[in-house]
Amino acid sequence: MNAMMYRGYAARIEFDSLDEIFVGRISGIRDRVGFHADTVPALKQAFHEAVDDYIETCAKTGNEPQKPYSGKVMLRVKSDIH
Repeated sequence: MNAMMYRGYAARIEFDSLDEIFVGRISGIRDRVGFHADTVPALKQAFHEAVDDYIETCAKTGNEPQKPYSGKVMLRVKSDIH
C-alpha cells in the first residue's frame, strides 16, 4: 500500500505520470484534503503542511477536525463464546 502517516492521519499516494508528480489525499476522513509534489522529500513536507493546515483551519472555523477511521470494528462477546 502506498501510504504515509503523520499525526494519526494517513495519506494515499499515487504517481501522475502525465504531470510527473506525486499526488496524495488524506484518507479516512470525509473532508477532501489533497497535496502534491515532484519529489519524495517535498511530498512528505506537503503532507505535513496539509495535515497541519487542516487542523488549523478547523480550529479557526470552530469545527472539530475529523479523526481518521481506524478500520477496526470492536465487538463485545460473551466469555463462553470468546
